[in-house]
Amino acid sequence: MKELKYLNKYLSKYKWHLFLGTIFIIISNIFQIVPAQLVRHAIDLVVDNIQVYQSFNGTNVQQDFFKVFAFGILIYAGLILLMALLRGIFLYFVRQTLIVMSRLIEFDLKNEIFEHYQTLPLSFYRRNNTGDLMNRISEDVGRVRMYLGPAIMYGLTLLTLFLTIIPIMFSISTELTWYALSPLPLLSISIFIVNNKVERRSEQIQKSQSKLSTFVQEAFSGIRVLKSFNREQESVRKFALETEQYRKESLKLTKIQSLFYPLIMGLVGVSTILTVYAGSAEVIRGNLTFGNIAEFIIYVNLLTWPVTSLGWTSSLVQRAEASQKRINEFLNTKSNIVSEKELVQEIKGQVEFRNVSFTYPDTGINAIKDISFTIKPGESLAIIGTTGSGKSTVSNLISRLYDVRGGEILIDGIPITHFNLNCLRSQIGYVPQDVFLFSDTIFNNIGFGIKNPEEGKILQAAKDADVYDNIVGFPQGFNTRVGERGITLSGGQKQRVSIARAIVLEPKILMLDDALSAVDTKTENNILNSLKRIMLGRTTIIISHRVSSAKLANKIIVLVDGCIVEEGTHDSLLSKDGFYKDLFEKQGQLDEAEVKNELPQ
Repeated sequence: MKELKYLNKYLSKYKWHLFLGTIFIIISNIFQIVPAQLVRHAIDLVVDNIQVYQSFNGTNVQQDFFKVFAFGILIYAGLILLMALLRGIFLYFVRQTLIVMSRLIEFDLKNEIFEHYQTLPLSFYRRNNTGDLMNRISEDVGRVRMYLGPAIMYGLTLLTLFLTIIPIMFSISTELTWYALSPLPLLSISIFIVNNKVERRSEQIQKSQSKLSTFVQEAFSGIRVLKSFNREQESVRKFALETEQYRKESLKLTKIQSLFYPLIMGLVGVSTILTVYAGSAEVIRGNLTFGNIAEFIIYVNLLTWPVTSLGWTSSLVQRAEASQKRINEFLNTKSNIVSEKELVQEIKGQVEFRNVSFTYPDTGINAIKDISFTIKPGESLAIIGTTGSGKSTVSNLISRLYDVRGGEILIDGIPITHFNLNCLRSQIGYVPQDVFLFSDTIFNNIGFGIKNPEEGKILQAAKDADVYDNIVGFPQGFNTRVGERGITLSGGQKQRVSIARAIVLEPKILMLDDALSAVDTKTENNILNSLKRIMLGRTTIIISHRVSSAKLANKIIVLVDGCIVEEGTHDSLLSKDGFYKDLFEKQGQLDEAEVKNELPQ
């Protein structure tokens, strides 16, 4: 139960739901107990008066006596029905408090987990599977809710029933009570043994469920690749293997859980038999009445469902504990990307790297090694290099998706770690290499970073990204809904929508991480021409493996294996017989005269 202690803050928050639910349970139990006493009085009434009724056989008095006698039985029957009705009403109130409480806590817990997910660094998501993350916020929270709702409700019902019925039973007959309750210690030991097995099986099922969720999520996200390579049947085969494993684990748990009901019912049956046996002996001795035996049998049966549910609720608690343990693992994971001074101010755009080195914590890859450069406000820098040279790492560090392991990064001469994260990132427009679009309209995707996007700004950003004509050509224009991850758009269109999303923010620092890799030369030139105006007065970092994307930059640095091997302007680098010139010639760029005409004046 130690893992479930985390939920105590929610139980405290909704303490009135818990308190009222407990009161309603007690009241409903009273209306459940009283009928047993009414049955006792009714049976005793019959037993005590049957001989009197028979003594008037053949007389008119017998008929009058029967009417009075029957009316008394009818009163008892009416009271029993009334008790049942009142119990049903209060059971409704029980569910409206305790079950509603569990739903409210489920809502709060899901929001807390999702909000916590948003604070975790990028390295966390590279270490954990998406399916596992989804499973913990859905399946695991659902299992925890079953503990907060049904398990607590039935547990309180059992507890209050025992505290109410047991004293009544002892007040009637101590000996008969011990006979009736004698199977319970054996029942408790049996449940303890079986529950330990349930807990182990539950953990295995949760692990299998996470693997299954991850597999399905990857299959759906990569459906285009699956179909392109004609691997649908292979995917189905692997899915069948995963579900078979889940089936086996679930059946193992089901077999263990199936022991609960016959075990409990058998022991309750033994309790009933012992009650009848011992009660009959007491009736013969004259210590009890037939009504007392009937009352005891009703009490035993009243305990049947709560005791039966004990096995089920114990299983719910065990599974909830296993699920909450998995949830706590993530909730206890803290982000190492924190602000040291929570500085909130408008930045000018100067970026400086001082002997920066970085190794990815999850892979151990040494991405950049002791690099230094400075970009003044309003200037532009192009970072050129081949795949794996460390280009994208620079943008990740400026956005503080990761923190440097060596050296220092400064914005406007202030260490980047001093800035408030939200303040810093809100002033950076970033176009990632791996474009991601949400399953929403194109308009909302472009205006994603703005609370209340203006239509004029959205349209202008689309024009600057050279995607406006494509969008208005769609039947629904900017209201066209893109599929998951933008699957309804071409690669080039997705990149341009992503560029428009960054431009519309009017950021102080604009970073384009290989943002033109999926467009043709003509579209690239159109976008670059639009960027001339956008880049004015704005610090711009263009990251690319294509030399053509670097022609607008005031300064170019060339990265090879995480190190700066060349830096300078386009002309100065072409004058050297180095990596940049070789790359320029291989990519068949425009001649030098054309490049000069494209440079900003």
